[in-house]
Amino acid sequence: MKKQGFLRNLEDEGKLELVDPSEDICRSYMEKSDNCMKSAKILLENELYENSVSMSYYAMYNSLTALLFGVGIKCENHTGSMLLLNRLFRRTDLFRIISSAKKERIDKQYYVSSKDNGKLEASSAREMTTDAEDFVLKIRLISRNLNQEDIEDIRQRFRHMP
Repeated sequence: MKKQGFLRNLEDEGKLELVDPSEDICRSYMEKSDNCMKSAKILLENELYENSVSMSYYAMYNSLTALLFGVGIKCENHTGSMLLLNRLFRRTDLFRIISSAKKERIDKQYYVSSKDNGKLEASSAREMTTDAEDFVLKIRLISRNLNQEDIEDIRQRFRHMP
């Protein structure tokens, strides 16, 4: 029930709402996702692992935002967007990947690690980049395979979420 209350609070705050589906906004967020992915790879190649992890996460998050706008859902909260992926699209696999990526991004962005963890950080950043590529590809496939009936079904489920 906690998750349901969380989404309801986002709606009450005006941070979650139904809007008209927008291919233009969807495309713009996918472009942002692609740019973040390119940045993540460049940062990884230059051994800037913490920044690479952050860009990998944002590649995922921007693709998810694109998917939501494609069906006409505007969500201004990262956790809320992830919950919608799980509840409306029923993609627990992708929910787990992006949730883990968010935690990793927060750890890398806000906490300092010792220099002794260099190999671990490199491995973690490489894994995150691979996960991001996979995640973004799967989100693109979901988006491309949605037809009008699917979109209406998702919007109807959104309206009737407890």
